[in-house]
Amino acid sequence: MLSAPAIFDRYQEVRPRFPQAKPKITTRNISALTDIADSSSAFVFDAFGVLNVGETLIDGADRRLEELRAQGCDIRILTNAASYDRTGAVAKFQRLGIAIESNEIITSRDAALAALSPGLWGCIAAPEDQLTDIGFDTLRLGLAADAYDQVDGFLFLSSAGWTDTRQDLLRASLQRKDRPVIIANADLVAPRDNGFSLEPGHFGHLLVDQGFAHVRFFGKPYPEVYNLVERSLPDTPARKIIMCGDTLHTDILGAAAREWRTVLVTGDGLFAGYDTAKFCTEAELHPDWRLARI
Repeated sequence: MLSAPAIFDRYQEVRPRFPQAKPKITTRNISALTDIADSSSAFVFDAFGVLNVGETLIDGADRRLEELRAQGCDIRILTNAASYDRTGAVAKFQRLGIAIESNEIITSRDAALAALSPGLWGCIAAPEDQLTDIGFDTLRLGLAADAYDQVDGFLFLSSAGWTDTRQDLLRASLQRKDRPVIIANADLVAPRDNGFSLEPGHFGHLLVDQGFAHVRFFGKPYPEVYNLVERSLPDTPARKIIMCGDTLHTDILGAAAREWRTVLVTGDGLFAGYDTAKFCTEAELHPDWRLARI
């Protein structure tokens, strides 16, 4: 079973592929985000480990967002989940009981699709994903080996049902002809109700390890999603944006690289049950604030 220390170590291994951020030295513990609301014009939330774990709402997350809105703060959800389109993203948070508007959600899928060029894209996607928001021709990939050689590039949206056998088919096809691989979710893992799932970023970094040169990642910590957030808040200075996330190498590093301020949420995500100070010191990634739940 995957453990937080092993996941942290893998993030450290691939960190040279991430943006760079100026190191900070100290972190202040707080009890609630309302303690720092007067320091912010906008709060940006990771989803998994901060608002929800799997399909379960973290207790109080919905109320906290409403309290921050009442204090005059803009709200954005910035998620690396790329398994569903914008309609599906809104529906998911509504099922969880979180009141959110479509324009308040920024996804790594948004950024990845904006980077596509004309051609036939081999899609690695959840079975229920209709792929209707992709503006180019698509071919859903499975176990048919010849399909991998037919496409002009690969769009990795979801690891649901992805196996070592399918990863080998992808690798073998790229060895025959190297082509673009768009990883629409840069996360290595995601916290679920019964542990961690391997996400598209895990499989993308395996390809980079093997020397493939045209693998491109979207989502935190890469810049395109932060560009989308900042465009949605055109009058908000970077220092007035606070990112709340559970992962040092995605949420905290990516936001710090933009000079946003950061909150590490420790109770339910990657570092649940661990003392995060050790990981922060080893990675030299210190959030501005830390709390158990938002």
